[in-house]
Amino acid sequence: MIDLAKKFFGKSTKSAPAGREEAVHDLRIATCALLLEMSQIDGEFSESEREDIISIIKRDYGSDDEHVTAIIEAADKELKESLDLWQFTNLINQNYTQEEKIKIIETVWHIAYTDGRLDKHEDFLVHKLANLLRLTHRQLIDAKVKVREVIGIDGGSR
Repeated sequence: MIDLAKKFFGKSTKSAPAGREEAVHDLRIATCALLLEMSQIDGEFSESEREDIISIIKRDYGSDDEHVTAIIEAADKELKESLDLWQFTNLINQNYTQEEKIKIIETVWHIAYTDGRLDKHEDFLVHKLANLLRLTHRQLIDAKVKVREVIGIDGGSR
């Protein structure tokens, strides 16, 4: 657990180039951990959710299959060892802009809607994450509307 704390809180992105690469890697793990938490919050981790997470990591980070697998495994391990999500969101808050955090919440919404519906646990979690990421309710709802339009879910259903 001490190593985990050192890993998340002991780095600065303003350090040497090698430190920067490690910090970027840790941010990817933190973001992936939030996606994994969303994908599992309803008690089901479907293959389509896993494929969406893989696709998102490849697209957003330009990672190859081997690196994506390593990120997912590390995120899953750290998520299981964590007491809460604050350590992940705190790392994101320290290093990402408001626009980047909105992009993350859009991605979280996308994972929540992978199965075409929004479970009450998913809805609770995305609101919690928005709060931890210091996003306004308006930003949260705008992200939700954007994702629903992109994936083709009409406004009449949750």
